[in-house]
Amino acid sequence: MSEGSERYINPYTDFGFKKLFGTEMNKDLLISFLNALFNGHEVVRNVTYLNGEHFGDSYRDRKAIFDVYCENEQGEKFIVEMQKAEQDYFKDRSVYYATFPIREQAPRGDWDFQLKAVYTVGILNFVFPDDEYSPDCYHHEVKLMDTEDKHVFYDKLTFVYLEMPKFNKTEDELETMFDKWLFVLRNLSRLMDRPAALQERIFTKLFEQAEIARFTPQDAREYEESVKIYRDLTNVVNTAERKGRAEGRAEEKFDTARRMKSDGMPAELIEKYTGLSAEDIEKL
Repeated sequence: MSEGSERYINPYTDFGFKKLFGTEMNKDLLISFLNALFNGHEVVRNVTYLNGEHFGDSYRDRKAIFDVYCENEQGEKFIVEMQKAEQDYFKDRSVYYATFPIREQAPRGDWDFQLKAVYTVGILNFVFPDDEYSPDCYHHEVKLMDTEDKHVFYDKLTFVYLEMPKFNKTEDELETMFDKWLFVLRNLSRLMDRPAALQERIFTKLFEQAEIARFTPQDAREYEESVKIYRDLTNVVNTAERKGRAEGRAEEKFDTARRMKSDGMPAELIEKYTGLSAEDIEKL
């Protein structure tokens, strides 16, 4: 296997994340994660996966590709995304993506504008700027709020962001299911055995599905390619941080985009991972 001594997949890879959370066979893992995330405020009993590729109103419009897109039994929509690297205008992109499940609810003909709730969940492999949140604050739930009296003005549009590098709880410190899920996401590829603290039945299935040795040859090849892309992105971020210069970051992004394009990766995914525009990618 490409991961050498690693026993379990890396959920920060495209393949790893979608295998655990984006397949009908494993939708109980997604349901458990969402219920732990919302801690009873939003109970999900079942989900139906929806088409994760969305187009604008005309062929000229940009399209959006979601890592995981589903709805619960009430018709409420959930976008769940693994964001591997910080990019310019990340919040703008997040809000823009949320417009697709809002607009698609509009039926033809007469309509009273009543909407089902839309939830965007971002699992971030980076942290927001230092002056924005405290070092200990890694879970953010954002809604439209009245700035005068601080009450929630509109509760059907929710953005949840998890700054994973800030989550540093050890196995002995895990108390809630939410803690346990974040621990798994942060540490899965570094584990050689299932931790004693994760004895719930849902984690039995997760570790079975995540074990690389159980993969079919086709899955193994796809995972290797996904790991290669993830390592390229990690190298871009690390190199840019060492250089600390905008021009260095830009050049690294272009280098990575060229490698992805030569490997046949779709332009939409290259745009998502590197932050480059569709026009820049087309010119490569």
